[in-house]
Amino acid sequence: MRINKYIAASGVCSRRKADELIETGKVKINGQILREAGYQVKDGDVVIVSGEVIQPIKSHTYILLNKPKGVITSVKDDRGRLTVLDLLAENPDIIDRAPRLFPVGRLDFDTSGILLLTDDGDLTYRLTHPKHEFPKTYHALVQGVISRERELKLIRGVDIGGFVTSKARVRTLKVKSNTSLVEITIHEGKNRQVRKMFDAVGNPVIELKRVAFGEIQLGHLKEGACRKLTKKEFEYLTNI
Repeated sequence: MRINKYIAASGVCSRRKADELIETGKVKINGQILREAGYQVKDGDVVIVSGEVIQPIKSHTYILLNKPKGVITSVKDDRGRLTVLDLLAENPDIIDRAPRLFPVGRLDFDTSGILLLTDDGDLTYRLTHPKHEFPKTYHALVQGVISRERELKLIRGVDIGGFVTSKARVRTLKVKSNTSLVEITIHEGKNRQVRKMFDAVGNPVIELKRVAFGEIQLGHLKEGACRKLTKKEFEYLTNI
């Protein structure tokens, strides 16, 4: 098994992050710092990452969390802010069995909604790699009444500062007073992308919530609560 896949299968991180660990000399094979990114792990090899011996996990954990605003999508924060793993700490049975859970992708500090956490680095790689164009759906409460012309701009793609977004699915759900509730589906993951897209058409975001991760719906899960993926949801993700 290629070393980056071995590390991902051990629940340390995604394959892309594993490549970074190799480049920075944090991976050792049989006590020697690994310099070869394409190394194939052989039977009997001892793989060490950041000083810890690792082995592939036989049974992975998949958790769906409704992340509130004001929570960091990270396993730890050097500024002492609340992280998504802090929320999972209220479910010790999950943490005890899967100490290396990490988020799939990211959700901004001031954005709420659906977030997947797992110790399956290989699945994380597939879901976050741009070539798979995995869709994410958001409900955005924005300032002003959004016109059809502005909807079409979002649908066709807008410049958010040196990057033109790909086609999106957009529909206005509700207009009230001087605000609009808009549903938007994108398959990219640029930093604060949805907010920047609405800024680009003149309708700044007031509140933003991710309501679906592909075909997996947030549903009525309370903010801060989490649950395991259903068998149907797991099969959907693994068939991507």
